[in-house]
Amino acid sequence: MPVPRIVTVAAAQLGPIQRAESRKQVVDRMIALMEAARAQGATFIVYPELALTTFFPRWYHEDRAEADGWFERSMPGAETQPLFDKAKALGMAMSFGYAELTPEGRHFNSSILVDRAGRTVGKYRKVHLPGHVEFDPDRAHQHLEKRYFEPGDLGFPVWEFEGGLMGMAICNDRRWPETYRVMGLQGVEMVVLGYNTPSANSQSPHETTADRLFHHRLSVQAGAYQNSTWVVAVAKAGNEDGHRLFGGTLIAAPDGKIVGELDHEEDGVLVHPCDLDDTRFGKATIFDFARHRRVEHYGLITERTGVGAPLGKAESA
Repeated sequence: MPVPRIVTVAAAQLGPIQRAESRKQVVDRMIALMEAARAQGATFIVYPELALTTFFPRWYHEDRAEADGWFERSMPGAETQPLFDKAKALGMAMSFGYAELTPEGRHFNSSILVDRAGRTVGKYRKVHLPGHVEFDPDRAHQHLEKRYFEPGDLGFPVWEFEGGLMGMAICNDRRWPETYRVMGLQGVEMVVLGYNTPSANSQSPHETTADRLFHHRLSVQAGAYQNSTWVVAVAKAGNEDGHRLFGGTLIAAPDGKIVGELDHEEDGVLVHPCDLDDTRFGKATIFDFARHRRVEHYGLITERTGVGAPLGKAESA
């Protein structure tokens, strides 16, 4: 009998992080969640996007460099080393997001995979940046990711990690089917993604939080089902200095069904044993890509960025 490949994962939701909170305060909260997750049997903990700070792209800095204080110049650094030390002491693997400032002065919205020995074995940089570059007085709130980050330059890699094939995505990436499919074509068995999603749409006053949670679940569940993979989606949530982010931290199984979801916007962990072999049925049947994909008809996906002319032509009589 084959040995089950169980990854007991903890989706570690963070409640609000206020602008005035220090890195140390946040890391202490992350360590407390890690200890709670380990007590429930988890061996892999996933934190959200920009886990170390408030969602700073809501704040406009006329001088772009004034935002650099939100970024990490090394990982781990002095303020984050205790998180790595605790993970190693507990024998926990982890993933979390942060704002990365490279030695060359480049800025990315990044996430990493860290093994149980405390070694960073994978890095992902957010590809699909939402929002805008300049201050927009017509928006209910600002969303300036395009001002503070470059689009990711590492693609969507998949790593051998925790006995399976793991990939990462960040926030808006979850809404794009290409995100999951590129990893699906590498055999991905678990996608971990963190997000900070406003509860209100800055450009649509009629869209409710319930609407936004529906689209969040729809995107994650579709990605899981269409690529027969586990997806662990982890929120930073709650009221940050008057700006609310929704929760909805969840784990979706390879059949697209939600197996667990948090119902609050505070710090908390959702722990679930994920059998990576549950991905095999979908990959061998309806989503057996080698048998069923027809790449000769998919050219527009990479040839066009925006919408262009339709390809259909009227048949002659």
